[in-house]
Amino acid sequence: MLNVQLKRKRTFTQSVLFVVFLLSSTLAFAQTKVTGTVTDKTGEPLAGVNVLEKGTTNGCITDLDGKYSIEAKRGQTLIFTFIGFTKKEVPINQSTINVVMEEDSQTLDEVVVVGYGSMTRKDVTSSITTVKAEDLNVGVYTNPAQLLQGKVPGLTIANTSDPNGSASISLRGTSSLREGAAMEPYYVIDGVPGVSLSLIAPEDIESIDVLRDASATAIYGSKAANGVIIVTTKKGTKNGKTNVNYSGYVAIDNTLKTLDMMSAGELLSYANANNVDLSPYYDVNNPADTNWQDEVLRSGFSHNHNISINGGNEKTTYSASLNYIDREGVVRGTSMDRITARSFLQTKTLKDHLDLSFSVNASITNKQTASTENQGRSVLDAMYYYNPLVPVKNEDGSWYANTSISQSYNPLSMVYEDQYKTKEKMLQGIAKATLHIIDGLDWNLNLSYQNEQYIYSNYNTTQSQLPNISSRHGQASRSTKENIKKQMETYINYNHVFADKHKLGLMAGYSWEQNDDNDGFGLTAYNFYDDYLKYYNMGLANNMDIDGINSDHILSTLRMISFYGRVNYSYNSKYLFQATIRRDGSSAFGKNNRWGTFPSVSLAWRITEEDFMKNQKIFDDLKFRIGYGVSGNSLGFDAYTAQQTYGASGWFTYVDPITGSSSSYRTLAATKNANPDLKWERTGMFNVGIDFGFFNNRLTGTIEYYDKRTKDLIYDYTVSTNRYPYGTMIANVGEISNKGIELTINATPVVTRNFTWSTTLNISHNKNNVESLSNDTYSVDYRDYGNPDLGGYATTNVQRLMPGSPVGQFYVWEWAGYNEEGGSIFNDYDENGNLIGTTDAPNDGDRRKAGSAQPKVTFGWNNTFNYKNWSLTAFFQGITGNKIFNATRAFYNNVTLLNTGKNVLSEVATMQKATDTRAQAPSDRYIENGSYFRMASLSLGYDFGKLGDWVNSLKVYATCNNVFTLTGYKGVDPEINLGGLQPGIDWRNTTYPRTRTFMFGVNINF
Repeated sequence: MLNVQLKRKRTFTQSVLFVVFLLSSTLAFAQTKVTGTVTDKTGEPLAGVNVLEKGTTNGCITDLDGKYSIEAKRGQTLIFTFIGFTKKEVPINQSTINVVMEEDSQTLDEVVVVGYGSMTRKDVTSSITTVKAEDLNVGVYTNPAQLLQGKVPGLTIANTSDPNGSASISLRGTSSLREGAAMEPYYVIDGVPGVSLSLIAPEDIESIDVLRDASATAIYGSKAANGVIIVTTKKGTKNGKTNVNYSGYVAIDNTLKTLDMMSAGELLSYANANNVDLSPYYDVNNPADTNWQDEVLRSGFSHNHNISINGGNEKTTYSASLNYIDREGVVRGTSMDRITARSFLQTKTLKDHLDLSFSVNASITNKQTASTENQGRSVLDAMYYYNPLVPVKNEDGSWYANTSISQSYNPLSMVYEDQYKTKEKMLQGIAKATLHIIDGLDWNLNLSYQNEQYIYSNYNTTQSQLPNISSRHGQASRSTKENIKKQMETYINYNHVFADKHKLGLMAGYSWEQNDDNDGFGLTAYNFYDDYLKYYNMGLANNMDIDGINSDHILSTLRMISFYGRVNYSYNSKYLFQATIRRDGSSAFGKNNRWGTFPSVSLAWRITEEDFMKNQKIFDDLKFRIGYGVSGNSLGFDAYTAQQTYGASGWFTYVDPITGSSSSYRTLAATKNANPDLKWERTGMFNVGIDFGFFNNRLTGTIEYYDKRTKDLIYDYTVSTNRYPYGTMIANVGEISNKGIELTINATPVVTRNFTWSTTLNISHNKNNVESLSNDTYSVDYRDYGNPDLGGYATTNVQRLMPGSPVGQFYVWEWAGYNEEGGSIFNDYDENGNLIGTTDAPNDGDRRKAGSAQPKVTFGWNNTFNYKNWSLTAFFQGITGNKIFNATRAFYNNVTLLNTGKNVLSEVATMQKATDTRAQAPSDRYIENGSYFRMASLSLGYDFGKLGDWVNSLKVYATCNNVFTLTGYKGVDPEINLGGLQPGIDWRNTTYPRTRTFMFGVNINF
């Protein structure tokens, strides 16, 4: 019986082997060798074309002669792909298959969003840069502007690691003497101008278009002088399916670098060696050894989650998303969390003649910050200057304090006893209608409403050490502010192609806008019984200071109406023309100048479309562009900028003549002069550019030159109070210029079947110059800025705004070394500007130019490597040619701090004598080279593709931000604020430590 079973088993095994042999023979027989040549439409062979058997990993690439050879199954399909050409699929029905590849015009046909419409890339005559979602920066970012750092030529962005901070951003140089919004680009989100960026989570962005020259921005008229950034968010799909996406990450932030302050041992050694008595400032019998930076700093944990749903069909599309981010700062007491919700619905009706869309967006943000005031009342300052010889707490558990030391406050006390919180609530509703009247003619109506609410809640406990607060036994301050923005825009678009060559586009529109801003109220109360309720029941306070009532929140209502139009013409996509005009009227300006007109014109010539270029083998694309436009700057104004205003100036006592009773009443005084002639700042920009493409568009790029001049700068000027009620007047006087060159290179140097390397480089140079600050009516030779508040030099500034120099021109004393006693000395000049020697007591006339905060070159370099399912992205960015005034180093080099119970830098032990009381003087000794080269991010990802029937795609990634920095700067980090009128100063009380971030994330599509 056993023999029979064994025999049957052998027979079965032999049968299986025989079947496998037959199948293998059949498969081998079905394989055939396919050869051929791949060329372009001119017959030129293409090397490096990917040839892949569809549905398999079997493939090869063409050689230098465009030839290929592959073993494949008959009846299957070969897929031919090559950068710059459209994919081609050919069935295998013969052994020789020659393929002619067609050029891919996708890049040229890419849709670019412009003001009140869109057009194809090939028809663009202006300077516009588009950044797709997949090309945006990856990191723990809370503001979409941070996503663009290093991605757009001419766009200078200085990021911060502060979870509640904002990046400084400028496009093509500073063109205003007003700070804040007046110096930043104008934002348009999904066609709605002036929308808050807090309403967008980075994960919801589809693309960002940056309008860089005035021929592109002039359509936005009075708000576009600093460029326009248009954000397009993700919408629904028309494939009849519902897609669910989840993306999330967790991240750890660690401080990249801290200051090398003296330890307790170093401090005692230096004091003993230089006969400095520290005994009044610590317990000599029980000295501590506290590293205050370690006490204040921590590892910050962050996490972010975004879930979105989108879908639809040809009639109706929809999308909705919910995002939550929670970010801890590395400084204790700093954090931010935000929840953002977006919804969108679009449908067709009236037999597809009418498109209707509705969206509702909202966000709630909670911010907590630490004290960053001056005069030592900043956690970021105190963690450096506080004495390492003292403990964090006393034996009874209270915070250590020494009230005999001026401007010295325990940093941990400020973290836990002085709390500053802000809640921001934003709600936006948008309704849009597009009526397709006839083919090519559309009428559009957009309505939007935006509400912003801010609640500021501060509480200083009964244990607070801050001056003027510690004696109040608990102080609560609370204020609220509301901004409302209402807009209506209606415009008509007409697009038609005549005789297959003449493409005409017309647009005309009208808009109305009202902003009701700064409507709020605030109150300060103090003297609480305990700290349990903080600011939640201020009625329990025993005192209220009427001067503590917040009078800054005064309702400001601004209205603007606009008429605008644009014409585009293209002849056979060869000769291109665009002209725009906008006329704005605003209540912000003087009654004599409330209207402004902003025109632009631009031309382009696509040279490669000429007959004489058809047979050349060098250029795949070559386009020349030239344009000029005028735009304005009305951002940052309120309703009272040009109006006469009065405010409370004090109190007086009124005695009733009948009853004899006395009462206190406010006195009023002028706080601003009226200027009925105040008008727009006007920026005119000339721009010329060349777009090019080589090697089947594997190498493309753009070269730009611009000349940007802003006139009628708005600035405060001193006037006589004999003629005016108030001592200053806001007037149009100055002029400022920016000239620059920008280069963008996009290349794909390596392409194989499994590996691709693509790289993008952009380099920008800008020269900023203040042309004038005076006219016949208002005159000022210069204005000093940038007071670093250094001991013994509390009134000395380090920058000067003056004609012939850029904004951010450093103007300081020239350090000349030491005298025989070891004290710092400086170059001494006579009244004619001649160097006459050195002095230990320099005056204002001894100050000289010492470089500028404006960078000469900014750059960004992105590299993406793809190998099968793996992707690696390395992004580098930096700036060169700028100077930084290291105010932090200057302050902590002050040896006098030791005599007053504070700490100093370790370098003082080897560089400063205890007798050098002028070491901290604001001189060129602390003007340092701010150039840096940084690997801003390194990201590694793996795409699992489709998993089963319910996971369409799955990608995991790991990213490190601020991997390394090459710089000669001696401060904590060279990437500091470059905006405003005081750029390039490393402030000790507000500069947040730079962090290195490690993040791990996942993207899933269901």
